[in-house]
Amino acid sequence: MSATWADHAIWWQVYPLGFVGAEREALPPGERPAHRLGKLEAWLDYLLELGCSGLALGPVFASGSHGYDTTDFFRIDPRLGDDADFDALVSACHDRGIRVLLDGVFNHVGRGFEVFRRAEQGDPEARRWFRWHGENPESFEGHDLLVALDHDEPAVQEHVGAVLRHWLGRGADGWRLDAAYQVPHSFWRAVLPGVRAEHPEAWFVGEVIHGDYAAFVTEAGLDSVTQYELWKAIWSALNDRNFFELAHAVERHSAMVDTFAPLTFLGNHDVTRIASRLEHPDHLGHALAVLLGVGGIPTIYAGDEQAFTGVKEEHEFGDDAVRPPFPDDPTGLAPFGAPTRELHQRLIGLRRRHPWLTHARTSVEHLSNTTLALRSTGAEVDSGESVLVLLSTDDGPQRFPDLPHGEVLTGADGDDPLLLPPHGWRVLRG
Repeated sequence: MSATWADHAIWWQVYPLGFVGAEREALPPGERPAHRLGKLEAWLDYLLELGCSGLALGPVFASGSHGYDTTDFFRIDPRLGDDADFDALVSACHDRGIRVLLDGVFNHVGRGFEVFRRAEQGDPEARRWFRWHGENPESFEGHDLLVALDHDEPAVQEHVGAVLRHWLGRGADGWRLDAAYQVPHSFWRAVLPGVRAEHPEAWFVGEVIHGDYAAFVTEAGLDSVTQYELWKAIWSALNDRNFFELAHAVERHSAMVDTFAPLTFLGNHDVTRIASRLEHPDHLGHALAVLLGVGGIPTIYAGDEQAFTGVKEEHEFGDDAVRPPFPDDPTGLAPFGAPTRELHQRLIGLRRRHPWLTHARTSVEHLSNTTLALRSTGAEVDSGESVLVLLSTDDGPQRFPDLPHGEVLTGADGDDPLLLPPHGWRVLRG
């Protein structure tokens, strides 16, 4: 059962190592921590002004390089700081009513992980922590520096449970479980109940790319999973002018909401930025209207609201373009991002005024290749409230059928609420 606070969460996701401009590799042994994590405190009021209510942190634990090759789950990465820096950031967040989500990868670890070092030296107890092909450790998706844990091993289950409890005890509100799709459901079922017993308000979202999302949530005992299917359909349908793809994805998405509220997004630290992905720049409003006009728990990847660009490439350091350093505070942002930020504020504000949208069901009211009308309706307890999202990628004006609607909430100007200009969008009260 999801924590009730999560129903009102809108996340601002940050990749900390990139955000603070940290070194690519771990600091040499014995070097003093670089107290950089506090840089995020200067951005917390910005997060709130944007309309978000939670800070979703990427990896903050000691690692060899990019954060997902963890070497010590109980230590803050010295490139970011130490426990005191973490405690100060969490305190600053909670003082403002901001929730904190941590990112933990428990499918694999880096080769610098102490138990793996012992395993390499032949320690039989340590070897049981990992999966092996003969004398070679199994790796994560072919990455030799990432060694896969054996999730049937009780010591691994105990270790992960201890890590989850430790940081929740220090003030974290929940966890993003990286590469959760690689971990057996039985593992989460073994680990999470004990954690929830001590931290009943904690929220757990798994990174899942493909498959039956609702079944994964139910069978693994999570609260949510990442909605990659909707993410792909949004930008692909807009680029291809094929709203049939998006309509299909929205209908599948809507059915999921009966089971859980998916974590929705237009960008994250692993994908090309939405401003670089969309072939028509005027379609960003369309994408945001879908993200914030359908069910789920929305996430804004830091910088997307400033029209940051960046293309993910499949080679070493190919993620750097989507994980750039940020200025010391928001005053250092370039002025060109202001219109995109204002667009985000308007649509996030609409979402916050209609909190029932988290569990809304969405129906397709009108569909063609270049026009789409989506109606999201609240549960019966919400008196059947609804919003109507109108989208057009057509080169000419398009008038929608006489769909039931109320006032215009945001979007394109015009006297006729059902008439969109070329490449226009609008959100109406349903």
